[in-house]
Amino acid sequence: MCNEKHTDRPGKKLDHEEAHEQEHKKFSRRDFLQSAGLMATGMAAMVNGIPMYALGNTFQMMPLSMLESDRVLVLIQLRGGNDGLNTVIDRFNSEYYNIRPSLAITESNLWALDQKNGMPNAMNSLKPMWEEGKMKVIHNVGYPDPNYSHFRSSDIWATASDEDEYVSSGWIGRYFDYEFPAFQDAQPTIPPALQIGVQTDLVFQSSQRNLALAISSPNEFYKLALSGQLYDVNIDDIVPAKKELKFVRQVANSAFRYSQSIRDAYNSGRNEEAYPDNNLAQQLAIVAKLIKGNLGTKVYLVYIDGFDTHANQYDNHLRLLNRLSTSVAAFFKDLQKQGYDDKVLGMTFSEFGRTIYENGSAGTDHGTSAPMLLFTKDIGKEVVGNPPDLINTDQYGDPYFERDFRDVYATVLKNWFGMPPEVVDFVVGKDKEIMNNLIPSVQPSVGTEAFKALLGHRSVAGKPNQLEFYYSVLQQGQVIIELMDTSGQVIRTLKDEFSEKGSFTFVLDTKKYAIRNGDYIYRMKTGGRIFERRLKVE
Repeated sequence: MCNEKHTDRPGKKLDHEEAHEQEHKKFSRRDFLQSAGLMATGMAAMVNGIPMYALGNTFQMMPLSMLESDRVLVLIQLRGGNDGLNTVIDRFNSEYYNIRPSLAITESNLWALDQKNGMPNAMNSLKPMWEEGKMKVIHNVGYPDPNYSHFRSSDIWATASDEDEYVSSGWIGRYFDYEFPAFQDAQPTIPPALQIGVQTDLVFQSSQRNLALAISSPNEFYKLALSGQLYDVNIDDIVPAKKELKFVRQVANSAFRYSQSIRDAYNSGRNEEAYPDNNLAQQLAIVAKLIKGNLGTKVYLVYIDGFDTHANQYDNHLRLLNRLSTSVAAFFKDLQKQGYDDKVLGMTFSEFGRTIYENGSAGTDHGTSAPMLLFTKDIGKEVVGNPPDLINTDQYGDPYFERDFRDVYATVLKNWFGMPPEVVDFVVGKDKEIMNNLIPSVQPSVGTEAFKALLGHRSVAGKPNQLEFYYSVLQQGQVIIELMDTSGQVIRTLKDEFSEKGSFTFVLDTKKYAIRNGDYIYRMKTGGRIFERRLKVE
């Protein structure tokens, strides 16, 4: 079969009216703007010379009912469009070998996942993980009406949107919209998400504006953290200038607290496995130290460049797959040393796959679907779905996708993080299919985390007008405790102060605050979260 028999879609190949060149220029320009801070969506620090970005958003208040979980998601981005056919090989498929006479991975150059599927020998570092039930493959992942632009398709994967839908928030950003409703009032001292790299990503963009701060010097960053220099934000912000000053101080305070947490976790954690000498491995080594140092960050994003293999693909692609596999294998061996490998889910993704046909430069062009790889302890070894159909293709000669990538996102949110169905719908849209048995499901906790933070209250013996309240601060930061009526209207702010970790009490004099008998709600905001309990005053 010849690759001239199908119609090329614009932007797919290098010679398409300079579309590809313009696409890369546009992509590079965005990278520059983001790394320069002009489009920054996070806070940058440096660890071992590698830029690290901490997500920081201001969120609207919304109800919170979250399950307790210490699970972590590590997103591994394969930038440029990974060739799925040469990553997970459909063994003994004659059509694959016919249309790729020089690029196909032969049987002697692969290791078997099962009787039908294999991986290149360059990826044999993953073989122990596969045999130990720590790795799954999802075949043929994509979305309807695929876009061949690096820029646009990356945005679609980041936002979980349709091809013709332009969304300004990322799926992880929307997840944190739910998870941290009190972010603006009582910011956490740990970053909800961290990106290792030279730019922040749309995936972390929330529905509201971002707190942007880039600090290029690690010495300056840590010096500020250790100094404890926190600015006063108790400013009358009616005047616009003072409102801006308050905002800037809040950003700075957040930066200092993040840097302290990151530094403490980085110095507490340790790498116990030798990592390969490549950029992805160095990123994952930092992530491992932060996880083992108990930073508490929920989502990490790391990346590996170079998958836009229009020319001389065979050796270059195998080299990239080798870096990916050796880095991931070292990362999970490192986590296993202290029992963290069951708390971390690794997930690869790329903006699109490659064409099934070779081009005239011994490479492939922009395609559609591609496999995703998942890694964690006890995930089981399984190839989910079917390889792409190389004969019954679309009008451009590309195979139809089988699994929507948003089904994978929805499954991660529900089964890995324990999010309720309404939150999954909010993040990735309705009617997404949960892929049961894809990943180990989180075990529901008893009650909510509110009962670990807002411990309760009781009357003070011999003092009928006094109530004693008990609460715990799980991480240092701003603590706001408010008394509300049953409609949610704030009646009194009982406490608004920065607090260290620990358990505390305070006494409320109902007569002094003129609080009448009746039903109330008291609410604590700390670490970006909200905790509530009911109160009856008699």
